[in-house]
Amino acid sequence: MKTFVRSAVAAGVVVLASSMASADVIVGWSFPTAFPTGAGNVPTGTSYLPPGPNGAGVADSGANFLGSQFISVHSNAAATYTSPAGNGSQYSFSSNNWGIGDYYQATFSTLGFQGVSLSWDQARSSTGPASFRLRLSLDGGTTFSDLLDYTVLQSGGGGSPGTWSTSTYNALYTETFVLGASVADQASVIVRFEALVAASAPTGSNRIDNVVFSGTVIPAPGAIALLGVAGLVSRRRRG
Repeated sequence: MKTFVRSAVAAGVVVLASSMASADVIVGWSFPTAFPTGAGNVPTGTSYLPPGPNGAGVADSGANFLGSQFISVHSNAAATYTSPAGNGSQYSFSSNNWGIGDYYQATFSTLGFQGVSLSWDQARSSTGPASFRLRLSLDGGTTFSDLLDYTVLQSGGGGSPGTWSTSTYNALYTETFVLGASVADQASVIVRFEALVAASAPTGSNRIDNVVFSGTVIPAPGAIALLGVAGLVSRRRRG
């Protein structure tokens, strides 16, 4: 009987530990729906609920998609928003007329999750901005901390490592970053992809795709207690 109980507890712990270790999508934007070309337009279709001008809308995947938002902000009112080919997907979110400080921005919640990480694809045209900074706010956008400076590769044309297409994914355009413990279980998280330089021409564009925030589920108190019981059983068996 004792052997059966120990085996059952051990089996339960294995399942629990496995579920805790696997990463789940918190929010993700794959931009599956095209939206009208032009200044200040918003997406159309049923995959998103547009939040307002220049927005790619609510996340199309993830446990915390409700209340999420993805937008692009430009100081130049002539900025145009389009849906060209993604990195191995049908569409991406693109804009031009980039100035210093213009940005893409994701707003979402990490409630119930820890160990949050980010993955995204980003590319530029030959005259689009190449230098960006990843920034984070946990107070609704009042203050931001700097996380990462990175370079955006050119898509298409001479010297580029590849060209984005709807059929072929190119890993060279994918960036990843671990956001850190402070982002765990937060009601409001804002992440900006901010341009550090202006485009060298007004038509210079920058596009983003497959923006995914992942994490592990924070175990409930009862689950933590089960892990404690498992440890106790294990010690008794060794004794």
